Amino acid sequence: MNLLDVEDLRISFPTRNGPTEVVRGVSFSLGRERLGIVGESGSGKSQTGRAILGLTPPPGEARAARLSFDGIDLRGLAPRDWRGLRGKRMSMVMQDPKFSLNPVMPVGQQVMEGLRTHGTRGTAARKAALDMLEAVQIRDPERVFRAYPHELSGGMGQRVMIAMMLVCQPDLLIADEPTSALDVTIQIEVLRILDRLVGERGMGLIFISHDLRLVSSFCDRVLVMYAGRVVEELRAADLAAAKHPYTQGLLNCLPQIDGDRRPLPTLARDAGWAE
Repeated sequence: MNLLDVEDLRISFPTRNGPTEVVRGVSFSLGRERLGIVGESGSGKSQTGRAILGLTPPPGEARAARLSFDGIDLRGLAPRDWRGLRGKRMSMVMQDPKFSLNPVMPVGQQVMEGLRTHGTRGTAARKAALDMLEAVQIRDPERVFRAYPHELSGGMGQRVMIAMMLVCQPDLLIADEPTSALDVTIQIEVLRILDRLVGERGMGLIFISHDLRLVSSFCDRVLVMYAGRVVEELRAADLAAAKHPYTQGLLNCLPQIDGDRRPLPTLARDAGWAE
């Protein structure tokens, strides 16, 4: 059985001219694997991830023909049931830690919050939080545990966010640009942690990214989104041989170390791709 099933997911927001759909008919399934979602900013990647966790911001509306997690129908789930799932079984690493971390709460309290919500308290919660901070390559976890978010660099804040989402060892993790603020060495360590959770614990991972090279080497499958739709789905190892012109255009715009590319390539678009 699939861990996650999404069928005909549609997300709309009201405008002066009526409701506008930003995600239009997205369908996919997820097993205990690493699924990459790529596309330009505004293609609907993050909104898709948020909708799976019931986090579509009002007045937006998310609806789907099917949206189930481990046999649980997520459509119309009660707030109490969502609280039992979020953090413990489903988590999401948000894109920008500056807007996701509470500025008036020490980092350690925020990392322990999910543990406390789901029944782990006291010394056990503190130890688990410190161990996870150390696991994401934070050199002095005791100091960071006591620090406030404004005392951390962008990369450090990103690692704290990842620790917060992984500390309860969820079955499903949606990672929205989780390595964008990290240098290459820390990026590799974080990917190893995610890879180990998928391989050893059977976690399902949705990895949202702009980095096509990273996705092609790290993920098992890739969805390519354009204007709220999935235009191509393929094995990550076959990404370089993608057939859709939009995916080919994204690949063609990747920087090349060798050679002089002038003029710089631009991404051509066809209105028919969004139909």
